[in-house]
Order: sequence, then structure tokens, then C-alpha cells
Amino acid sequence: MSSRAAKPVMLCAILSVPALALAQSPGSAPATQAQIEALQQAIHNAQAASAAAQSAGDNAWMLVSAALVLLMTGPGLALFYGGLVRRKNILGTMMQSFAMMGLVTILWAIVGYSLAFGHGNFFIGGFEHAFLRGVGLAPDPDYAATIPEQTYMIYQLMFAIITPALITGAFAERMKFSGMAVFLSLWSLFVYCPMAHMVWGVGGLLNATGGPIRSLDFAGGTVVHITSGVSALVTCIYLGKRIGYPSTPMPPHSMVLSFIGACLLWVGWFGFNAGSALAASPLATSAFVATHFATAAGALGWTVFEWKHNGKPTALGAISGAVAGLVAITPASGFVQPMSALLIGLLAGFFCSFMVFKVKSFFGYDDSLDAFGVHGAGGTLGAILTGIFATCAINPIFGKNAPTGAVDGHWSQILNQLGGVAVAWGISIVGTLILLFVVDKIIGLRLSPEHEHAGLDLSQHGEEGYEFNV
Repeated sequence: MSSRAAKPVMLCAILSVPALALAQSPGSAPATQAQIEALQQAIHNAQAASAAAQSAGDNAWMLVSAALVLLMTGPGLALFYGGLVRRKNILGTMMQSFAMMGLVTILWAIVGYSLAFGHGNFFIGGFEHAFLRGVGLAPDPDYAATIPEQTYMIYQLMFAIITPALITGAFAERMKFSGMAVFLSLWSLFVYCPMAHMVWGVGGLLNATGGPIRSLDFAGGTVVHITSGVSALVTCIYLGKRIGYPSTPMPPHSMVLSFIGACLLWVGWFGFNAGSALAASPLATSAFVATHFATAAGALGWTVFEWKHNGKPTALGAISGAVAGLVAITPASGFVQPMSALLIGLLAGFFCSFMVFKVKSFFGYDDSLDAFGVHGAGGTLGAILTGIFATCAINPIFGKNAPTGAVDGHWSQILNQLGGVAVAWGISIVGTLILLFVVDKIIGLRLSPEHEHAGLDLSQHGEEGYEFNV
């Protein structure tokens, strides 16, 4: 029974009770106990039908959202990053995203989900769900009361997949496939899982509804974007610059592929942000609207900055600005009004373009595809702006009528957001450096000069993305 059909049935059943008690004609026999019990059973059945309908609708939305988030990695990110590198590196770059789809899935099933969402301490979950033990088709009320826990698990897996894949943009064209696979697999366990637990896990340090530092992160500003962006910066500095950078021109080999990838990211991000409502609810609608508005404003902000800086608006600038808007609105999407979302996106477009055009060039680091300039910088900005623009009118996460962000008068929330940002930066820097050092010493990370000249496709995979002689 649909929820639309179940509501009238419940209403009729509820109205029947007083009618039965009061509408007795003079001299008629009172309602029997059997009749009363029958009506009570009808009410119970109607309530169960309504709950089942809600669960079915929520579950359908969350499965679609999970598929949309996976779409963001492959083909979205794979095409976006693949088009931005040189032709000799397209398959190697796309394979890095595809590898995360496989490797992180296996790790998540074995222990990753348990470390992120099992019961543990402030910093990490336990092993209660190792090998998905106890993760069944019944809901877990600690996380989502209307969908099976397996749905919640698979939805969160898609976040765990794309986060390390984002880092690959910083070291594009110069890391061995074997080193990449080991490094990012370990990173997903020792950086991503603790951060996910701290922000979203029961009892986590930064959990908004019960942690010591009540940091707001609706869909992954700190968990996904700050961790990946800051780790990207650390990685590209550790590895050093590509051969020939910056004197040798290294333009994207196919803006068409990158353009398609960016559009797929825009579409997939609705599952990322609106899906984080964990229900087909008005909050999902609000997050959907905020996501779209911020993306459009981000594209505008970057385009205006680039037009003034370089004299021409480019397709690369427009799609980069759209991604910057998506990144910045991610932590705020379930907390802010539509006009606030527009402002957040616009500020992200300006700020991230400034980081790419000015800051990167000033310090000279080789963040190949601007993973830090967009995700690290945009995620940090978005997390702070969430503390300013979050309002209980959209999401009363701290209680009914309790102020949420600075616009509600809760200025101290900005301090909570800064605390979340600091923790995310800290674990990303320290954890990434340790893992890079260990993996580098054991199997090596950097391509040899000969392999780098040949390109990832031939040197790492023995094939080419384009064969013009056939």
C-alpha cells in the first residue's frame, strides 16, 4: 500500500473509535470488546502500512543515491581527471579511480565499515561489524531508522570510494600504480575511516548530536573534501614536481572528456548531498536545491575571476568553478537556505580560483589537477561558512527552536567548525606523511624518469588510450 493510500485508511480507522463510542442510538447495545479490538487492529494495520510505505520510499531513494555517488567516481571523476592529463596518461589516470572502486569496496566489507560506524571511542569504531557481521536488512536506529542497515552501509561505501580517488588528481602522471594502490588502500583505513567515525559515528569526537566538539558536516566537507584535499597537497609535495614542470606546457589533452565528467559530477552530487538526508524527505529537497544553486554560483564566481585574470572565460574554469561550488556546499547543504547556498557557491568560486591562480603559483607546488586548490581549500571554506549560515529553520539538529549557526545567533558554532577543520587537517597531514614514508620505503612511489616520459598507460599497463594506427 502506498503512503498516499495508507493515510486515509488510518484516518478512517482512528475516527471510527469515537464514532463507535458516541454514535450509539438510545437503547442500542454498546460496542462489544470484539468490535473495539477489531478497530484497534485496523489502526495498527494502517500504521504498519504507512511505516512500510515510508521505509520503501526512503530505501528506494537511498539506493538511487548510492548509485549516483558511485557515478561520481566512475565515470564522473575518471573522465574529469582523465581529460585533464596528457594523452599518454589517460588510461593510467582513469585506472586509479577504477582501482578505488574495487579495492575500497573489499576493504570496506572486511573492516572499513566497522571502523567507521561500529561502536568504539572518540576516534575510531570497533570490530563488531568486521566482515559485515550483524549488518543485515533491519534498520540500525543509531544511523537511519527507516532503511536497512545494508542500504546505509552501501551508501557510505560510495563516499569511502571517491574520497581517496580525489587525491589522485594531485599526483597525476607520476606515481606507480602499485604504490598508488597500497598507499590509498592504507589511507582509506587509517585516515578516512577514523575521520568518518569522528564526524558521523556514534560517540565520535566531532559528532554534531553527541560529540564533545559538535561540528556540522552534512555530507562530507571535512570527512571527504578536507581530508582528500589536504592529503593531496602533502602527497604532491612529498613526490616532487613532474619532469618539466612548470617550464614545459602540460595542457589537458581532451577538454571534452573533462566537460562530460564535470557534468556527471554535478548530477551525481545530488545523491551525495540530498542522499545524506537518509530519507526521501523535505530535508533531502532542501539539500538538493542548495546543491544546485551553489554549483551554478561557483561556476559563475570562478569564471568572473578567470575572465578578469586571464582575459577570457574558459570551459576549464567554468567546470572547475562548478566543482568548487559543489565542494563548498557539501557540509552546509542540509543546513542552509537557498540564498545562503548561492552565496557560499559564489565565494567558493572566487576563493578556489584564487588558490589555483595565485597561491599555487606563488609556492610552486605541483598539484597536477588542483585537488588541494578545489577540495582542500573549498572544503575548508565550506566548513567554516556552514557555521555562519546554518539555521534551525532548515535543520533543527540541536533541538526544536535551538539556534544552529551564527545567523541564528549561535556564533560559537564557528568555533566548533574550526575545531572540526583543525582535526581534519591534522589527521590528514600526519597520517598521509606516515603512510607515504612507509610505502615509499617498502615498494616505492615515484615513477622512474623513463617511465614518466613514456607515460602511465604504457609503463604501468602496457596499453594506450588511443591507437591511431588501427
